[in-house]
Amino acid sequence: MDQLFQPFHIKNLKIKNRICFPPVVCYSAGREDGSVTEQHIEHYRNIAKGGTGLIIQEATCVDELGRLSRRQLGIWKDSQIEGLSAIVQAVHQEDCPIFIQIHHAGVAGVEKELLCPSNYRFQKNGGENAGREMTLEEIHRTQQAFVDAAVRAYKAGYDGVELHGCHQYLMCEFFNCRVNRRKDEYGRYPQKFAVEILRAIKDKVPSDFVVGIRLGGFEPDLEASLRFAKILEEEGIDFLDISYGFSGEDEPAAPEEFPFQPCIYAAQEIKRAVSVPVFAVNSIMSPKMAKDVLQKTNVDLVDIARGIMVNPNWAKDALEGRNPGKCLHCKECTWSREMETCKGRILLKRQREIVQ
Repeated sequence: MDQLFQPFHIKNLKIKNRICFPPVVCYSAGREDGSVTEQHIEHYRNIAKGGTGLIIQEATCVDELGRLSRRQLGIWKDSQIEGLSAIVQAVHQEDCPIFIQIHHAGVAGVEKELLCPSNYRFQKNGGENAGREMTLEEIHRTQQAFVDAAVRAYKAGYDGVELHGCHQYLMCEFFNCRVNRRKDEYGRYPQKFAVEILRAIKDKVPSDFVVGIRLGGFEPDLEASLRFAKILEEEGIDFLDISYGFSGEDEPAAPEEFPFQPCIYAAQEIKRAVSVPVFAVNSIMSPKMAKDVLQKTNVDLVDIARGIMVNPNWAKDALEGRNPGKCLHCKECTWSREMETCKGRILLKRQREIVQ
């Protein structure tokens, strides 16, 4: 059987193929109270119906003051469980497992007062974000918010959680020694913030509930991320989903002859160093490329984001040999404004109408 469509297990959870839809925030679907909308439910239902092996739900915030967007999904209070459960039920009805990515934006957030491991400023969206150093009390309170969110995720019926540990957000900020310049144990041991969250979650949920992390592959370099990956494996992490870390404070690199993005090279090297499942992501644009990544790097799953954003049936079309469409890399992503206005999605629909 084609490797892309071979089944896989994470703990006791069966995944029918090696295709994962990674966390992509649905900005057009959100509400300011962080609640689930019908658009969220139908979005994830359609992806599950389209044959994807695993869905990791978009970054869902553990603290109302830690949002990346005013309209970000939330998991910071019990009243949000019911709506989140509706997403799970819709996905499970299509025989697809779903994890939820739990998140805190840190210095990359939208509030006036932003938290960070250390005092730090950086440019974001044409402006400057400034974060102040967290107190120990704030660190522990935020860690507890992650743990409480994971328990809510379990209660909502998710098959697992993914800690958001990359892309300039709070957990990533702790990992990166160029952002985290603390003099205490949370600075001397940059993994401590995440490891303590992982341990506490494991104590609160059943043993078959999956707990993984999206980890930066260069935090700030590959050597550091390899060390973090090994530590997390020792601490019981169930999978490593490798992406980019704190952009501007990292050193992404790959050998000149490597055929894919540096991020995928990091996934390959981390896979060689650990025994837990490893996912690869970044510009995997076609079924052929997805198969090549699996074969050449030995990672376990491939994250297909843009392809599935364009075509929720990407996995089924790939399995049946049809053109699944492609992202057109618009200067401004129209999918983010309103999914159905995606130019790649419109083009694929027109192509199929012509064929018919």
